[in-house]
Amino acid sequence: MDVVFGRDPFLNALSQIHTTPDEVERSANTQARNYVRDAKAMGNTAVDVKELPESYVFVADMPGLKSEDIKVQVENNNVLTIGGERKREEAQDQTNCKYLRMERIAGKFLRKFTLPSNANMDAISASCTDGVLTVTVPKIPPPEPHKPKTIEVKVG
Repeated sequence: MDVVFGRDPFLNALSQIHTTPDEVERSANTQARNYVRDAKAMGNTAVDVKELPESYVFVADMPGLKSEDIKVQVENNNVLTIGGERKREEAQDQTNCKYLRMERIAGKFLRKFTLPSNANMDAISASCTDGVLTVTVPKIPPPEPHKPKTIEVKVG
């Protein structure tokens, strides 16, 4: 296990889960296996989240993926889910191919974000350009403050 100083403890934990040997993962019970699988998928997906005056914007690098390989959903009326699977490319001629190093991450990816109450769930849009996924969640404008109504007082 590599020790990296100055790194966030949460990221260290995710890194350790990500490098959990498959034999250990298979020997765990179903609930633990699901947790490890989801933690690995979440650790594989870095997302930038920006708040703009009119919207929230989520940006994630998705190199080599097609739009149909990426799933963007809203669950439980307020949870934005970005997920999918990055598959390893098959070598054309397996007999003459020998990987010397495999560093690119393959497998499922998943991120979930609880959206605030002012998010307009019906107007969410997503686009993927040059391997960068951008999900835009418009904000619902705040209600205008109520102005007091003046009532004319009549004589008699």
